[in-house]
Formats: sequence, C-alpha cells, structure tokens
Amino acid sequence: MVPDRNHTSPAIFILFGFSEYPEFQTLLFLLFLAIYMTSVMGNLGMITIIAMNSKLHTPMYFFLKHLSFVDFCYSTIVTPKLLENLVAEDRTMYISTCITQFFFFAACAFIDTFMLAVMAYDRFVAICKPLLYMVIMSQKNCVLLMAAAYSWGILFSLLLTNSLLTLSFCGTSIIDNFMCDYSSILYTACSDKHFCELILLIFANFTMLSTLIVIISSYIFIFVTVMKMHSVRARHKAFSTCASHLTAVGIFYGTVLFLYCIPNTQSSWFTIKVGSVFYTVIIPMLNPLIYSLRNNEVKDTIRKLMGKNDFSVN
Repeated sequence: MVPDRNHTSPAIFILFGFSEYPEFQTLLFLLFLAIYMTSVMGNLGMITIIAMNSKLHTPMYFFLKHLSFVDFCYSTIVTPKLLENLVAEDRTMYISTCITQFFFFAACAFIDTFMLAVMAYDRFVAICKPLLYMVIMSQKNCVLLMAAAYSWGILFSLLLTNSLLTLSFCGTSIIDNFMCDYSSILYTACSDKHFCELILLIFANFTMLSTLIVIISSYIFIFVTVMKMHSVRARHKAFSTCASHLTAVGIFYGTVLFLYCIPNTQSSWFTIKVGSVFYTVIIPMLNPLIYSLRNNEVKDTIRKLMGKNDFSVN
C-alpha cells in the first residue's frame, strides 16, 4: 500500500460510488439490476435475431451484431461491480483489478466509437453508391473493418493502461466513482501526472475528431444525395435507414462530449458519475431498443419468434 515499486504491498482503492446516499441503496440496486438485465437480454437478443434470420445477413446487420456484442461486454464490465458496491460494505479493490477493469472498459469504449464511424460509412456507401455497395462492403471488407475497429480499440486501451502503470499511488485511495475510469485513477496518483494527461488528451481528441469527421462527412454526402432524389418515398426510405444510427450517435457522442466539457474537479464529480452511468449502463440498454423499434425487419423477426407467424430460416 505504498507507492514505491520495491515494496510488495499493493495499493488499494475504495470505490465510493453512490454510498453518500445510503437510504437509496436498495432502490438504486433494483433500478440498475433492471437496466442491466434489459441490456443483456436486448443485446444478446439482437445477436440471436440477426444470426437466426438469413434475411438479416447483410453488412448493416453484421455491424449491428458486433455493436450489440460490444455493448453487452461494455455493461458487463461495469454494472456487476456497481451492483456489488451497492449492497456490500467492503468496496475495496486492488489496483491490479482496478486497472484491469479500466483496460476492458476503455477497449469497449474505443471499439464502440470506431464502430459507429464504420456504420456511418456503411450507410454512405449504401445510399450514395448503391450499385457498388456489395462490392465495396463485401464480406471480406466488412471483416477487415471490424478487425480494424477491434484492433484500434485494444491498441488505444493498451497505451492508456500502460501509461497508468507508470504512476505511483500513495497507500489506500478513494475513487469517488462507481468504476475505475482514467480520470479517477489519475486523480489518486501521487506521482507526476503530466505525461498521462498528455496521453489522454492526444488519444481522446484523436478518437473523437477522427470518428466525428467520418460520421459528419458521411452524413453530409448522404443528405446531398437524398435531396437530389425526386421521389418522396425514396427520400423517406433513405432517411429511415439512417434514423436509428443517427439516434445512437447523437446519444453516445452527446453524452461523451458533455462529460468531456465538465472540469475534473471534486465539486463536479457527482455530475460526472451521473453522466458515466448514462454512457456505461443506460446507452448499452438503449441501443438494441433504438435499432429494433425503428427497424421493420427486426420487428418482423421478433413477431415471428414470438409465435405470431411461423418462422423458418431461409
């Protein structure tokens, strides 16, 4: 529990979480449990639906299947520990466990971000270059795009995690959050943090700017192409194929940018915790609902699985 690496006693973190509201612990536990169960069923259900219906074996649903998988991992990395801390008196966590949680959490966050950019590019090709869609978005290219998203996410997470391993921590420290995020771990360090802050600034800005450029550019071209269509029905169909993705992008980036703009001070940590709950617990639950409620093919498959019609895989 000392910063010197020559000592064998590990540093210990105490996740403060929502312990300042003891009267709401049971209510929060039930609420987050319900959200987590909905998230698990929604994302695993989406993966199952896409796998079972051969009509959904297209590039768009291939990416959606991976988005659901990452969202499932995302919430599973964070929410069970949150639920445990709401009912357990012992909220301690060794630094190795804390940094491991951060690594997987950061990897999922980066993969999610890159994946939303890939899905925007997919919609751009589908609407702006429909005759070349199956050539550009071939199965091989789709796999390569997903491999790139996973690789970049894991690489960026490794680099950030490695920067945390260079820090020293002064005994038992309190993390005023329900998870081990980068800023919270950085705040507890007693060694120089300038290098880590620089690393975070570079990678956070690069990820946000690069993916936002891809998304915004794709939708600018989509908007121009759609407005050139003479048929109102064709315009409506084109916009409807993008509505779910635009909603997911707006919620995700809106929350991240909101948290990014909050100063990392002690007084602002309650707002940071609420925002963190939204993008780590609630958004993984919302994504399958957004894509299923606004997608007729997914809704038709759900109806068939519920027994309203005979379902057979083509």
